[in-house]
Amino acid sequence: MPFDHNDHYHRTLLRRVPKGCRTALDVGCGTGRFARRLASLGIQVDAVDPAAEVIKAAEAEGGGPRFHHADITEMELPEGRYDYISCLASIHHVPFGTVAALRDALAPGGVLAILGCYPERSAVDYAWSLAAIPANAAARLAVAATEPRGRAEGTRAPVRNPEMSLEEIRREAAALLPGATIRRLLFWRYLLVYRRPS
Repeated sequence: MPFDHNDHYHRTLLRRVPKGCRTALDVGCGTGRFARRLASLGIQVDAVDPAAEVIKAAEAEGGGPRFHHADITEMELPEGRYDYISCLASIHHVPFGTVAALRDALAPGGVLAILGCYPERSAVDYAWSLAAIPANAAARLAVAATEPRGRAEGTRAPVRNPEMSLEEIRREAAALLPGATIRRLLFWRYLLVYRRPS
């Protein structure tokens, strides 16, 4: 498999899993790589994706999570159900206001971790993009050097370009997720972390 920007940040996201976490929701799970990592920690994981073909591929691999073919914007999420909710490059596929339902689905002390994408709009965005280019090239070469030749990529989730700027995301998050932190990352990503008050 070629270098994947989202997979690169799995460890960063796993460090946000709260102690004693029993239940998790992975939104836009794709083929389930991150959901399986959560399940390997002994966490009961619900993994949701609107693309039927990727859920079928995820179920074929198994690994512990309960996979659901569903649109998160149409789901009735139980209030206070999850200790941890993750969104890896998926929140820009739905209205940002969807985070309010995710917030409410967190148990007291639960954590919402969003690895999000943003478009380049400001000079700072372009500077970060410029810095990411050599790191991206090096990472791709390193992965290519260790990958068996001719290996098929497999099923891929549909892709949509992000529309909200990082500044717009910060404003919306301040209103919907008070106290959330947002940090810009390499590879055209940001990390939003919100902890529901206990």
